[in-house]
Amino acid sequence: MKNGKEQATRHTTDELEKEMKGRGELEYFLHQHEESFVSYDVGKLLESLIKEKKISKAELARRAKMSDVYLYQIISGRRQPSRDRLLCLCVGLGLTLEETKDFLKKARETDLYAKDRRDAIIMFAIVQGWDLGRINDSLYEAGEKTLG
Repeated sequence: MKNGKEQATRHTTDELEKEMKGRGELEYFLHQHEESFVSYDVGKLLESLIKEKKISKAELARRAKMSDVYLYQIISGRRQPSRDRLLCLCVGLGLTLEETKDFLKKARETDLYAKDRRDAIIMFAIVQGWDLGRINDSLYEAGEKTLG
């Protein structure tokens, strides 16, 4: 027999949304599905990716065009980076487009949207494996705000 925690984590997003529509009590819904809710720590996510990609923090900071101090503050949770700074980190880590979208989702930031001109440029650049300098040059030349 499975315990409640195992059963709760098996609910899909669609199942949770369907149940929300049928429930009248918020507290009951939240209590019943507490284990289904995701909560990610950006610093821990970064630490994990740094290990997975076998890159030093100093090298990541250089590639993401940010100071070592700022990166350490993000990792420690003392700073909450903007979406653009998170994208700089994704580029610095050499993440694929899918990995970047997953990271943004876990960091509770808006997804890259192919119908947004600026996002489309960033997406294209990530797929092509461009570094941050080349991405920023392309954004600037297209009249869009650079990542940083």
